[in-house]
Formats: sequence, structure tokens, C-alpha cells
Amino acid sequence: MSAACRAPQRLNRTTRSRSRRRAVLATAGAAVAALVLSACGSGGTSGGSGSTNFIAGSDGIDTVKKGERSAAPDLSGTTIDGTKIDVASYKGKVVVVNVWGSWCPPCRAEAPNFVKVAKDTAGKGVQFVGINTRDTSTGPAQAFEKSYGVTYPSLYDPTGKLMLRFKRGTLNPQAIPSTLIIDRDGKIAARTLQALSEDKLREMLDPVLAEK
Repeated sequence: MSAACRAPQRLNRTTRSRSRRRAVLATAGAAVAALVLSACGSGGTSGGSGSTNFIAGSDGIDTVKKGERSAAPDLSGTTIDGTKIDVASYKGKVVVVNVWGSWCPPCRAEAPNFVKVAKDTAGKGVQFVGINTRDTSTGPAQAFEKSYGVTYPSLYDPTGKLMLRFKRGTLNPQAIPSTLIIDRDGKIAARTLQALSEDKLREMLDPVLAEK
């Protein structure tokens, strides 16, 4: 058979291969889209499916009583600066986890508030950690942090894999931005699915910080 006859076969194989790759990417994208119910919005839904034990506040802050909280999942990996961190290593501190993207206007609006509160509470046993998601490279995320003076670390999670580790029925992040407060025992104490003012962030953090 001549090369001219074989060429269409190679073309068909290439086309089928490309179609399979597109199908895989579409499936992965759908999974993340299903998780992030209100991407880059000012609010979201109140919780995952399954049994829940949290109290939904009228201010958009959901809380769980001490003794009824679920442990935070494994939140470890590489930061946007290439450093390895594990949120579990901060046990004994109150941890503020903020899910954000450089492309997200509400994230930009709340960034100065997080920077200020992180600085004010650094000496009080509070650790801030970001989870940067849906940025296709670390460049825009790094530029975002430089622009707003963010000094605390942010895990790089472009496809939302870390967000998928949260169990249904717990205070799981379902929007961008989302913010979680993890208590000194490594358990999720509070969550919000909205951009936060400085006052709202303190309102969310202070009760957990006051716990003995």
C-alpha cells in the first residue's frame, strides 16, 4: 500500500487520540465545576450533601460547636513559590484557610483584609494559608500576592484536587472565594462562601481564637 493510502489511517488515529484527550479533560473539568457551585461569586450554598451538624448563620458564616467538628482533610502540597507545606503541621494554632484565584474579583476585594488580619494576629497563634485554584500557572498568583503584600503561603491547586478532599456533609469549600477556620485540634470550626470584610473575618476568627 502506498504512503498516500496509509496517511488517512494515521490521521484517523490522531483524531481519535485527540478526541479521547478532550473527553478526559472535559470529565475532569466537570468534576471541578460541580464542586465549585458558585465560582468567583459573593456567596454560595450552605453545605455539602449528607448529614450536617453545623449552624448556618444569617451573616453567611456557618459554624460547628466544639466537640462536634470534623477533622480537616490532608491539605499538603507545593505552594505557588515551590515550597512544600502541610497544614497539619500547624496543629496547635488556629488556621485560616482562604480559597482564592487571581482571576476572581471578590478575591481581590478581600485580599487587603486578609493581609491586615494575618499581620495583626501573627503573634496570637494564628496561621493563614491560601489555596490558589484555577490559575493555569503560578505567575498570575505570584503577581497577585506581590500586588497585595501577601506574605503567608498559598498551596497551588489549579484543578481543585485539594477541595475535593473535603467530605460531603462537612464545612467544605464550595465557592471561590471560600474561607475556613481550623481550630487548634485540626478540626473545621467555621466556613463562609463569600468575600469577607475585615470585620466579618474577625467575627469569624475571634470565637475560635478565644477557645481554650
